[in-house]
Amino acid sequence: MTRKQKKMLVRIFASAVLLIAAVLIPYEGALRFLLFLPAYFVIGWDVLWRAAKNIIHGQVFDENFLMALATVGAFCTGFFGKGEYPEAVFVMLFYQVGELFQSYAVGKSRKSISALMDIRPDYANVERDGGLCRVDPEEVQVGDVIVIKPGEKAPLDGVVLEGRSSLNTSALTGESLPREVEPGDDVISGCINLNGLIRVQVTKVFGESTVAKILDLVENSSSKKAKAENFITKFARYYTPIVVVSAVLLAVAPPLFTGGNWAEWVERALIFLVVSCPCALVISVPLSFFGGIGGASRDGILVKGGNFLEILSDTEIVVFDKTGTLTKGVFNVTAIHPDRYSEGELLELAALAESYSDHPISRSLKDAYGMEIDAARVSDVEELSGRGVKAQVDGRLVCAGNDKLMEEIGVTWHPCHRVGTTVHVAVNGEYAGHIVISDELKPDAAEAVASLKRAGVRKTVMLTGDAKAVGESVAKELGIDEVHAGLLPGDKVDRVEALLREKSERGKLAFVGDGINDAPVLSRADIGIAMGALGSDAAIEAADIVLMDDKPSKLAEAMKISKRTLRIVRQNIVFALAVKAAVLVLSAFGLSNMWEAVFADVGVSVLAILNASRALKKGK
Repeated sequence: MTRKQKKMLVRIFASAVLLIAAVLIPYEGALRFLLFLPAYFVIGWDVLWRAAKNIIHGQVFDENFLMALATVGAFCTGFFGKGEYPEAVFVMLFYQVGELFQSYAVGKSRKSISALMDIRPDYANVERDGGLCRVDPEEVQVGDVIVIKPGEKAPLDGVVLEGRSSLNTSALTGESLPREVEPGDDVISGCINLNGLIRVQVTKVFGESTVAKILDLVENSSSKKAKAENFITKFARYYTPIVVVSAVLLAVAPPLFTGGNWAEWVERALIFLVVSCPCALVISVPLSFFGGIGGASRDGILVKGGNFLEILSDTEIVVFDKTGTLTKGVFNVTAIHPDRYSEGELLELAALAESYSDHPISRSLKDAYGMEIDAARVSDVEELSGRGVKAQVDGRLVCAGNDKLMEEIGVTWHPCHRVGTTVHVAVNGEYAGHIVISDELKPDAAEAVASLKRAGVRKTVMLTGDAKAVGESVAKELGIDEVHAGLLPGDKVDRVEALLREKSERGKLAFVGDGINDAPVLSRADIGIAMGALGSDAAIEAADIVLMDDKPSKLAEAMKISKRTLRIVRQNIVFALAVKAAVLVLSAFGLSNMWEAVFADVGVSVLAILNASRALKKGK
């Protein structure tokens, strides 16, 4: 509990004691008024002060004004009837109890997001002049060498030069399993070094590092409001002035035109004011979304705003990229079928042609070749998007790629009976054979697809640049409804456009990709979700929701959180409006008293806040 919350608790307790004492002392008239006044000011002075300050600044109609008007009015009824002093104090007392609950609930939500804020490093150990110098991470430049000791946070992104260690990435991914690193491996800022000392060469300045981008994403998530939040904000803006005017008319019109009792109608108007305070909605709806975002962040799911939680809950079509999303993206050469060449010669030609490419397939060919690439043997390299590469190798034109590339250069090729990605090789315009490369499915990919269907997703689709046989094999194994294979990057956008026309008016389409090569499709979908984005700037920038590890099952978890959050929001709206409408009608006809008004306002607020707090927890 914070210091401010403790002070409020003391004020609530002191006011309650003073209220009980005033009730027990049997005085009437002005003395009774004076007995209840201390209890009222102890608990309500800050509300009165905020109301007065807001009026001075032109912000009249807010919950502080309503509470001040209702409770001061209740005190004033003593001048022309029996003063409702206990009720006035209790309304303010109960209101402050509600505020305390709200403060605690918001604090709890912030705490889960603050866990992410703890990833911000305080310093970096930089090697300078033969020694270590502790500096601010923002002072470190690309190329500098830093030392990360056991127990310290990685302050910047970089590559391990020396040492081996285990890194705790739980603050980023929500996973407790440590990640082993050795020379040549990437280190992501925000991870905690668990054991060995490592020397790391910095690859990004702090402002462009993973941790800086994540912190910026989380800090700005509350600025993107859901439709329900915007509705409540607009609702309160028009609703409050209307109820104040209605209360004034209720207090003045009947006595003037029907000769009714002024004290009775003023009391009804005050009850009407207390009931009408919209704090249950104004507090609980944003709190629900805030809690949902906070709860998701603890799971390594970064949501850029409440609006994206709302969209995700309505998703009916989920489109997956294949490589790196449903599969590990770790390719291995599983077959070599040469024509005119030996297996070794064919693999060597393909590896040399692909030597300048950083594509996973190119890396797998170089790994399978296993020898150091002689760059002097390769020239005039041309990467052909979605098709392959052309290069001069030892003075010969070598083309390595898919069947589209072979058809483009007029070379007759033949398919392979093995399932996998086929890299065809042509030398000086003649077919030289092909190499089959296979990718491995992620262990939780099938369960992720099944979970999405259980969550209400109507259709799952996979888009891939791989051959049709590979795509269909993966789709069948995972239970995906529809697959489109052999696609170029631009074709994926066209397919998403077509799928967008298939969804219902209310339904949404989500695209799930690795975020590196899928930025156009991530942007075109109703909601873009980046998978395995740990260290990927493109993913964090392009996606609306970022899953910080490589598990597709986190998508179903994100959808569960979104549906749970929206369910809580709807419960609060319906419950608050129903109770308030009922008591407002009763108060207008004199059938409810101040105590019922207190429940309709503060009681409903407390219940709504407690309900909103459930958004922080994982729902089954």
